[in-house]
Amino acid sequence: MTRAKPKTADPGRYVLRLYVSGTTPRSSRAIQNIRAICEEKLQGCYDLEVVDIYQHPETMKSNQIVVTPTLVKSLPAPLRKIIGDLSDKERVLVGLGVLPHVEEPYGA
Repeated sequence: MTRAKPKTADPGRYVLRLYVSGTTPRSSRAIQNIRAICEEKLQGCYDLEVVDIYQHPETMKSNQIVVTPTLVKSLPAPLRKIIGDLSDKERVLVGLGVLPHVEEPYGA
């Protein structure tokens, strides 16, 4: 596991950590999806660390990870966790704060 350290507390830089379970198809999809999203929308303004919980099980408890894959956005604040294979691009972008959250009208 390599630790991604942001150079500065740049408010425009995203610090992301993706927790996966080995090389399962779901984990592989999550890795591919977040890399594609980051390259398309964050264009070099991010640090992404992939943590395999099989190799580093101690990280689950200390980071309160209960399922995988889980993406944790620690910067910019607020901290967010997104669970799943990250295939719903719009949901991921809203979770990262790249797109605004739009409430559906009641009854829609």
